[in-house]
Amino acid sequence: MEFNFTDEQELLLQSLDDLLERECSEQYIAELDAAHEPPTAFRKAMYDTGFLSLGFPEQYGGTPVDAVTLVLLAGRVARQGLNNGYGMELLQAMDILEFGSEAQREEILGLLAQGETPFALGFTEPGAGSDSSGLRTSAVHRDGQVVFNGTKTLITNALRSRNLLLMARDPAVSGSRGAISMYLVPTDAPGITYNQLDKVVWHTADSCEVFFDDVTLPESCLVGTKGRGFEQLMRNFEFERLVIASQCWGQAECAFHDAAAYAAQRQQFGQPIGQFQLIQQKLVDMAIKVENMGNLVLKTAWMLDQGLDLRTQGALCKRYCALSAFEVADDAVQIFGGIGLTNGARVSRIWRDTRGHRVGGGTDEIMVHIAGRQIVKAHN
Repeated sequence: MEFNFTDEQELLLQSLDDLLERECSEQYIAELDAAHEPPTAFRKAMYDTGFLSLGFPEQYGGTPVDAVTLVLLAGRVARQGLNNGYGMELLQAMDILEFGSEAQREEILGLLAQGETPFALGFTEPGAGSDSSGLRTSAVHRDGQVVFNGTKTLITNALRSRNLLLMARDPAVSGSRGAISMYLVPTDAPGITYNQLDKVVWHTADSCEVFFDDVTLPESCLVGTKGRGFEQLMRNFEFERLVIASQCWGQAECAFHDAAAYAAQRQQFGQPIGQFQLIQQKLVDMAIKVENMGNLVLKTAWMLDQGLDLRTQGALCKRYCALSAFEVADDAVQIFGGIGLTNGARVSRIWRDTRGHRVGGGTDEIMVHIAGRQIVKAHN
């Protein structure tokens, strides 16, 4: 396997490093986290410099690149300590570019150009998290309109997005997945109300309960084909998990470097704590995990570029990186000691945010379910 990056990848990474230094300092990220604000200015800068259009089709002003390049960039932004700072916008745009109408495409691309979050994914419900068959929000089609009723919960960026990419069920259709369709719903549509949830993780993105009470919209809000919503959503799920894994890799690397630097200069008992073997053991184990995360992310991205099946590999990658990133961040907090438990320490923020990735994009347990059954099937 070739481990060298291409000249183009090296140039992109150098250009991104320069942009991060100018537009995404540690102080900027800390201020966003404290104020619970999204990185709008940084996203606008990413768009203006062409990074947010990487991976988009050429007909929409994009530049096609391979998955390896995209995860390298996502990992590099996360290495700055910014959670969900790059990659998710591409996933959101691709859902609309692939299945949406021309009007929907224009709206979403326009929002991206402004540095805004184009939409929030309205999937999770009180009775339907990992169990998609439990989805109950209804979408009744009649007389050229759609009427929505139901409740969504833990919807990330619901307050700051212009739209919801809503997954809803037609109660007149029997079965499970074939009854689910995808809709682009304006967040200010009459009949929608919100209850913001105060969560421990991901302070740069809000999370809400969203209530739909006879929300009525034209049928043009349908995205793609009626009854194919679940299939459309799953189309990009494997790549979403890979992007999450790359973010975990980058954040873990950030926590590792912060902890190693702190251990080299923090004096206790007349010497740097990095001279103590127990601290060295933590740093060694952290370095191994960061190295393994990078190798697993890049291999999985390479497999995606080759068109190989990622059902097992994607779940293995996401589970390992989410778990390992949290373990690395936890060890970093321990090395920092009491200061690592303060909100001013970057490692404490990374510790919080990596914990969220063990749930978002598929829980640790669901990754076992996905990969485990494929492993058993392959050896039957």
